[in-house]
Amino acid sequence: MAGSGSTVSGSAFDRNATIQWLVAGVTLVMVTLPLIPIFYQAFLDKPLYYPDAVLTVENFTTLFAEAEFRTVILNTIYFATMMTLVAQSIGIGCAILIGRTDLPGRSVFGEILLWPLFISHLVLAFGWFLMFGPAGYITLAVQGVIGTQPWNLYSLTGMAVVAGLAQAPLAYLYCIASASSVDASLEDAARSAGAGTWTVLWRITLPLMRPAIIYATIMNFVVSLEILSIPLVFGGPAQIEVFTTYLYNRVFRTSTPAYGLVAAASFFMLALVMVLIALQGRLMKDRGRFVTVGGKATRPRAFPLGKWRWVAFVLMTLYVGFAIIAVIGGLALRSVVSLLSPLLPIWDLFTWENYQIIVEYPVYLRSIFNTIQISIAAGLIGTAFVALVVLVSTRSPFRFSRQLEYIAMAPRAVPGIIAGIGILYAAAMFGPLGWLRNTIWILVAAYVMRYIPAGFGAIAPALGQISQDLDRGARTVGADWWRTSRSIMLPLIKPALFSCFSLIFILCFKEYVTAVFLFAPGSEVIGTTMLQFWQNGDNGPVSALATVQVGLTFLFVYLARRLFGARIYG
Repeated sequence: MAGSGSTVSGSAFDRNATIQWLVAGVTLVMVTLPLIPIFYQAFLDKPLYYPDAVLTVENFTTLFAEAEFRTVILNTIYFATMMTLVAQSIGIGCAILIGRTDLPGRSVFGEILLWPLFISHLVLAFGWFLMFGPAGYITLAVQGVIGTQPWNLYSLTGMAVVAGLAQAPLAYLYCIASASSVDASLEDAARSAGAGTWTVLWRITLPLMRPAIIYATIMNFVVSLEILSIPLVFGGPAQIEVFTTYLYNRVFRTSTPAYGLVAAASFFMLALVMVLIALQGRLMKDRGRFVTVGGKATRPRAFPLGKWRWVAFVLMTLYVGFAIIAVIGGLALRSVVSLLSPLLPIWDLFTWENYQIIVEYPVYLRSIFNTIQISIAAGLIGTAFVALVVLVSTRSPFRFSRQLEYIAMAPRAVPGIIAGIGILYAAAMFGPLGWLRNTIWILVAAYVMRYIPAGFGAIAPALGQISQDLDRGARTVGADWWRTSRSIMLPLIKPALFSCFSLIFILCFKEYVTAVFLFAPGSEVIGTTMLQFWQNGDNGPVSALATVQVGLTFLFVYLARRLFGARIYG
């Protein structure tokens, strides 16, 4: 059986089964590792590394008895609901305007709308603070004209609007394909019955987009529960707390972290997210009812906007200009001036000092190099591991292949802040993991676990397009499952592997929430360094570091597209 490679020296060793069970076991450990310590700590009266800790439910009774936590719940529900409404309204509107109308400049708008997806919420929060905060450049400029402060971002509504504007591109991304592929014959039938443009959009197009809208709505609501930076930047000064800032403050802003309360609150938040993910699956169960694209080719016809064409163009320009370009551009501008104010000429304030500080302070440079190393390592390890998971779960006779796929997708329900806390507890609870603490490798492990679902979504569709006749043909000439996977499947999905690496790299490069609980001196990343220096009021160097991160991100995206043709949208 030399060709199969399934036995060694006549023994009963089966390398296929060994690899499959090993991949399944590692996946299960990676996914459950952050969750077990949180669950355990939630029921202990002391930190889990204390030998005399005993089981109790006191953490939950104390948590829900706190009037402060009840306020946090109400704040979180309001923030999440308002953010989702703003994000979905703008994202769906942009998807319809770009995907189904004769809006001028559709392709340009469509490209710019995706920019925020490559940038962390932390960077966007700093940009909003610099341009639209109480002393922001645009705020002061408008205030100088109307004589009063035009808006207040230091409120639940204010930060929900900021988060909604930042998340609208995600709704757009999920809805644009659906909007562009609606069967034109259905809309033509409605028009022939006398329906006008708006009636067709409301009665035909939007209902057929329902699966994408539902998916985007649930995803944005889940994202709203794990956003840390925007509530921290705008809610902190006003002493407004949501779930994420509640957890952050109980760990970093108290002399003795309340580990039991933090774990209980984390468990509650995790349960809520899992319910939402389950609800998403239930709502998407009958999505076959909305299929309109079959074997017969159709070409959707753009809706003529008529006299509203240029009104839509102006509205789109305002959104893109103020919510994306001004926010990112404001950071770049602040990085090269000593002070950003509409009351003073910018050219008189020009300086390279902020970038010189980055070069001179080791922590700044170290955070940049650490972020690059972590992103590359997590991208390579994550891509290799996810490829194995996809092969075992979709193209192998492994008896638990379906269950493996479910396990691999489970981290979708684990917010970054929960993953960070869980892995922090795991490193304290399990002795063999102690060596990971205070190193960049604990961040690599955390990131790989978090982004298994994203990588799975990049590889699985490509593998699904490859006929299983190739598998059967390879086996007829003596190749076993592993030889077939290694020699045939992996080379054929090479473009998808590049896309997977690029996607994981970008997600890791902008990640900061998970790292907040795991970094130590020497293992800082860009996000944690920006957060620390922003809290010290160093807006200039923070803007310069944020600009470096944005610049490196866009450079990577450009190279990944041009050199490898990678898709980086998940």
